[in-house]
Amino acid sequence: MSILKKITLLLTILLLSVASFAQDKPVEMADQMRSNGRIYVVVAVMLTILIGLVLYVVRLDRKISKLEKEN
Repeated sequence: MSILKKITLLLTILLLSVASFAQDKPVEMADQMRSNGRIYVVVAVMLTILIGLVLYVVRLDRKISKLEKEN
């Protein structure tokens, strides 16, 4: 493993650990949205956007592969 990969991995792990410490305090907005049932709307919108991005990338990859085979 190169030194650059090791440093990148170390920084990634450190950032994830710092982010996990920030989750100790309860988030009032999330609790309120969960009690109102709006959190499901947020999750549905996020999933729709994520699925759309994945489908776009797959479609783009197929088009690029087709163009590469033609050349």
